[in-house]
This record gives sequence, C-alpha cells and structure tokens, in this order.
Amino acid sequence: MEGVTVEQAVELILAHTPVIAETEEVGLLEASGRILARDMEAAFDNPPFDRSPVDGYACRTEDVAGASKECPARLTVVEEIDAGQFSRREVKAGEAVRIMTGAAVPAGCDCCIRQEDTDYGEETVEIYCPEKKWGNFCFAGEDFKKGTVLLRQGMRLGYVEAAVLAGMGVERVPVYRLPRVALLTSGDEVVEPGQVLSPGKIYNSNLTMLEARLMEFGVRPFCAKAVEDDPAVMAEELCRAAKQADLIVTTGAVSVGKKDIMHESLGQIGAERVFWRVQVKPGMPTLFSVYKGIPVLSLSGNPFGVAVTVELLIRPMLQKMMRDESLGLVRVKGVMAEDFEKPIRGRRLVRAIWEDGVFRLPRGLHSNGVLSSMAGCNCLIDAGPETGRLMEGCEAEAILL
Repeated sequence: MEGVTVEQAVELILAHTPVIAETEEVGLLEASGRILARDMEAAFDNPPFDRSPVDGYACRTEDVAGASKECPARLTVVEEIDAGQFSRREVKAGEAVRIMTGAAVPAGCDCCIRQEDTDYGEETVEIYCPEKKWGNFCFAGEDFKKGTVLLRQGMRLGYVEAAVLAGMGVERVPVYRLPRVALLTSGDEVVEPGQVLSPGKIYNSNLTMLEARLMEFGVRPFCAKAVEDDPAVMAEELCRAAKQADLIVTTGAVSVGKKDIMHESLGQIGAERVFWRVQVKPGMPTLFSVYKGIPVLSLSGNPFGVAVTVELLIRPMLQKMMRDESLGLVRVKGVMAEDFEKPIRGRRLVRAIWEDGVFRLPRGLHSNGVLSSMAGCNCLIDAGPETGRLMEGCEAEAILL
C-alpha cells in the first residue's frame, strides 16, 4: 500500500501493535509513570487507630459541657501521648490526657480540645470551651478501610498514587513491563557527538532526538546505534534487534536514492511491507513493515520529519503498547498571530508556539532539514489543503507537544 493518509497509517500501525501483557514488580519510586498491573486492595484500616488532629487534650464531652473562660472545666491530666505512642489506659470521668497531633486517642475519650482553649496545664488542666461529641476526632479507617480497592488495574501511577501505596505498606508494585524499543539510524555521513567533524560529515541529531523523546514518554531504548549505509549490515542489525524488541524504529534511507537501503534490507530479512509513504509533510517517505510479528517503523532522515512522525505515529503505538492514555494526542485551537509564508498544498505540520489561544511562529527556516527553529516550540499546527495559506488572524488547530 502506498500514499496512505495519516489516519490510515495510524490504523494500519495499531493493527500490528501488540499490547504488552507481561508484568514485573518495581520499587515505589520506580513505579512513577508506570501502569498498574492489578487492583490494589487495602489490607488494614488507615489510620489503624483513632487519632487526634490537634495538639491539646483528649477527654470526655460530658466533662467539658458548659465550660467557659469564666467557669472552666478542671480535669486531671493522667498521661501525655505523643505521635507514635499508644496508651492502653482508659480515660475515666474527670480525667484528660495531653495529646499531640497524630497521636492515638485512648479509650474512654470522645473528643479532643485544642491547647489554645486551655491553660496548657501539666498536672491539671483548665478547659475554657465545650466540645461536641467526636469533635476534633479522626476515626480509624478515615483514609481507607480494610478490603477497599484503592487503585485500579490500568491506572497510571503518579506521586499521589505512590504515596497511597506507601500508606498501604506496599514496597514493591506490580506494573506492566515497558516496551523494548530499538533505534537504528542510517547514514555514512553522520558521526556521534564528541567525535571530530570531518569534511562532509554531520552530527547524528536524529538518534539523540528519538532517544530523548522516548525517554520523555517513559521508555528507555535498549538499543540506539548508527548503522552504515550497507543493506546487508542494516539487515543484520534488524535481525539482531528483533531478538529482543517490541518495536524497531529506523531513520533515513527510505526514499528512492542509491543509498536508500531500507527497502532492500527489509526485503533481505523477509519483512512484510504494510505501507510506504504517508500523505503529510514532513515525513512523507515513512515506511512501515512487520518482521516476525515485530512492527518496524522506518522514518525519513530529515530531523523535522523525524520530530513530526514521532508525534503522529510513534506516540499512538506506545499509547497502545503501554496502555497509557496520557500519551494520547491533545489538540488545541487558536488564531494565527502572523502569516506562514509557504502555501499549504497538502497536509502539513508547522512548528509553532501556542499561548493564550494564539499561534506564533518561531524565527528561522521552516525546512524539513532544519531543527534549530523548533527549539522552544510547544505545538505542531495541523494544516490541510483546504487551508490554502495560514494567514494572520485565521483560525488553526495544533497538536500539543
């Protein structure tokens, strides 16, 4: 199939994208951003005891009924209980215990008096106001009850969920395994950052961009390497990567030039071609194949084309693989603050900055091979052929990055 729309490309890709069912257990902090693999049920009440929400005195409501500054209730202080301590004493008529915030309320007490409403007494205390039954009183199980499902399977875990799990006493969290992704960039002209840039060479920005963006999605590729422009070498690397990968992403060598080796390399290993070329700029020469059940997405070598295709095609793949709805594309609308000079003859994605419902264009070239002008951009304007031109004042829609 050749020349599919973006929507058709996504549909075909997702039809060959597996949902990862394997699970693993990770530590609480490692679980941040991961997807919970089973329901988490509370094994006990939390807090496991009645506790005071104030610094003051725990006592019985009938002992402070009618208390006032002029006619205070006087109680004997029989004990002091700090947070973390537990008393087995039962408080009786005319008694009180000095208590701190978070401390367990002893039996016999049905309210707590704020210390500001007392004389701060040590052996006896004067209480200057009454309190209703169960006033300033936190019951056992106020946060959660034993047997309650607090977190559901499929939930994305964040800092609040990590704290809930910690409150449940959970140390290891069952989550779905992350996708194993291999990144392969082609091109004899590229060298890695840190190496000497000899004549005719450029630095390999695509590999860094892909790896960094996937890490922002929560995935750390297990393989990220540049491969020489040799069909047999690329075929060998594809076979090696496929032994571990859930997804293989390549960049470059997907057009029709002499060095566009991906077609031949994929043919050598017997990969099934699903589609080639997508009706969008940049990213048009995208090639999608399946090898031994593993999706292989081959992107253009142009940096801006790679940046666009990551959002349009790789994000939906990872969203499905990881069951992570937070990776879904978010679209916004706004008004152009200026003209985009190039005509829109087909579907085109344009780098921009969206703020307060207004789209501003970055300074610099809007070329497929230029990435520097995308720095600071937070969206891609999604313009169709019906747009004609993106003119100042016209409405537009964009995908947030």
